[in-house]
Amino acid sequence: MRKIQSIRFWFIKNFMIMALMGGLIYFVFLQFYLYIFGDQELNTKNILLITLFLLVVYMILSVYFGYRSGQILLKRLDEMLSFVSILRSGKYSVRAKEIEKDEIGLIFEEMNQLAIFLQDQVRSLQRLADEKTDLANQAHQAAVMEERQRLARDLHDSVSQQLFALGMISSAALRTVTKDPLQAKTMLEQVANISAKAQGEMRALLLHLRPIDLKGDTLYEGLNKLVYELKEKTQLDIECQIESIDSLSKAIEEHIFRIVQEALSNILRHSEATKVRVTLESAREQLHLYISDNGKGFKVERSLMTSYGLQTMRERCEELGGVFQIRSMEEEGTYINIRIPLQ
Repeated sequence: MRKIQSIRFWFIKNFMIMALMGGLIYFVFLQFYLYIFGDQELNTKNILLITLFLLVVYMILSVYFGYRSGQILLKRLDEMLSFVSILRSGKYSVRAKEIEKDEIGLIFEEMNQLAIFLQDQVRSLQRLADEKTDLANQAHQAAVMEERQRLARDLHDSVSQQLFALGMISSAALRTVTKDPLQAKTMLEQVANISAKAQGEMRALLLHLRPIDLKGDTLYEGLNKLVYELKEKTQLDIECQIESIDSLSKAIEEHIFRIVQEALSNILRHSEATKVRVTLESAREQLHLYISDNGKGFKVERSLMTSYGLQTMRERCEELGGVFQIRSMEEEGTYINIRIPLQ
């Protein structure tokens, strides 16, 4: 039965239909010829005309059946490509319908099974993320100590060195202010630049001093508090569109909160941006998070290998079965797009 329903048999059937139709047309034409000319003896010219007619008929039938067969196959291949694109975008709940029993239909059936497998994997990942969150809460004190050590290293590596530089340059400016005012002015400009950078570093570090979880707040409440605090303490123009989404698991809420927190911290410390946009919404059984800035940008390939913050954001997204995309161009800003399936 499977052989009869195969693509090979379908082509054989089409060619047989084409041959039968060609033979039928030829038979009708021959009867018409005999009716018109009677039992006259066929000469070379008449045989050539009949043969030419037969060739034209078969050419027309070949073009018709070839085009028709190609359109049918092309339509089914387009459906397969669309289904693959849907799965690639993370919509694992979609299924192919009206599946034939030929080879292409078997591929669709396998792809449906693959979608079911991927959907189960996403559920497993999110369940593991929930379990990981519970374990993280149990190890809260250890995480606090690790965060303190990291902040101490950051303070030593960035702010402490900048303050030391400020002291050295300001002392030199005081000694030269009367002897060489122009040089003293240049030094004071350096002091202003370094102090601005140190202020940005401190704001980013203070952002990391926030609780490592939402502490009872919903994701909507926690993100709004975070954005409000940044608007109060920085000069960033933040455009925020956060949708209140019900039924999110605790792991998803905390991972998304930490991703936004890490992204805003990177913007404060490195981007030199003046405008930031944060959008969180749900659509078509997916959670969409979009973060962009108008900063100086960077080379994505290099930073993904060396940036601890970007690696952490990607890992958190992948733990939820999501897709992490980042684009950045120098002097044109950075764009982060995250899609997480909602099961």
